Amino acid sequence: MLLEDLRHLVSVALIAIGALLPIVDPLGGAPIYLAMVAGLTPAERVRMAGLVAINSFFLLVVSVLIGAYVLDFFGISIPAVQLGGGFIVCTIGWSFLMSPGAPAVSDRGSGAADAGPEVLSQRAFYPLTMPLTVGPGSISVAITLGANPPRGLRSLATTAIGHILGVLIVAVSIYLCYRYAAGLLKKLGKSGTNVLIRLAAYILFCIGVQIMWNGLHTLIAGLTAPAAGS
Repeated sequence: MLLEDLRHLVSVALIAIGALLPIVDPLGGAPIYLAMVAGLTPAERVRMAGLVAINSFFLLVVSVLIGAYVLDFFGISIPAVQLGGGFIVCTIGWSFLMSPGAPAVSDRGSGAADAGPEVLSQRAFYPLTMPLTVGPGSISVAITLGANPPRGLRSLATTAIGHILGVLIVAVSIYLCYRYAAGLLKKLGKSGTNVLIRLAAYILFCIGVQIMWNGLHTLIAGLTAPAAGS
């Protein structure tokens, strides 16, 4: 019985990692993240990476465990979350795509004096955690993972622990990618960093469009389904 529970736990964790990691994509989001914290000192950027990872962990865990119940309570559908969140993702991607140039990543941030702990915490959640790192796509997948909990207290607890373990591994990958993003971009140089940031911004914009389309398509399909059936 214990071995079976362990296998189930590992299986759930691997499914969570496989479903969430490609959508969260911390490696692809690292250039955009670094551009948004370019004014901070290296120590503040390290602290920010930790805050974003912690915020991402709790946001995904809450989405997996109780996300479906919260949406039902407020009468919000997943397509509505996709439409609103996709629009915000598009806005962030467009702003960096149209920015005049790549920000300089120095050892002494220009805005370090203004970045107190409260400011860092606020920026760490919005927009760095949500929607840049954990966007509507990630939240939708997380809610879907926990939408059909198994019956039985033992199985339910094992599944919950597996989900938490999978989300924890995703959060650690977020921290590592954001923590060491500056070293990677320094090796690329200013022009290489500019190209990478613009490419990441374009991909981010396209992801936002795709998320919006997924939500709109689901809403349209829901409206036309009764008419087609009749």
